[in-house]
Amino acid sequence: MRQPTPAASGDALVAALTAEYAAVYAYGPIGVRLPEAARRAARNAEAAHRARRDALVMRLSSAGGPIPADQAGYALPFPVTDAGSALRLAIEVEERTGAFWRAALPVTTGDDRATALTALTDCALRATRWRRTAGVTPLTVPFPGRPT
Repeated sequence: MRQPTPAASGDALVAALTAEYAAVYAYGPIGVRLPEAARRAARNAEAAHRARRDALVMRLSSAGGPIPADQAGYALPFPVTDAGSALRLAIEVEERTGAFWRAALPVTTGDDRATALTALTDCALRATRWRRTAGVTPLTVPFPGRPT
């Protein structure tokens, strides 16, 4: 079995950081379209992605690796015009972000691998909660972060 390389690990963490940047951005349009209870959940999700982003910036900075800049804006996959589309986007954000963390699992070790697994789990849980809020079934997917 091949051992993960530091370069592959760093690349995966940089990719996860860009996904976290995009997730933080997406929760702005999501939150404003939701009723109060769901808006609180969106604020909590955004805060979780901000915390993970900040921790990744610190991790990459301390390792001397590249830290990509956050963009001023990100293209959303569809217009967010009401609560239904906001919930669809919240589910998609968590699934996409989880996919980047899942991709980091085989190329990381130690604390970085634990971080990737925790982040993937967090994204999967939030996606499940958003599906429940949206009334989407099934609530869970067999392999979070894996393309369908």
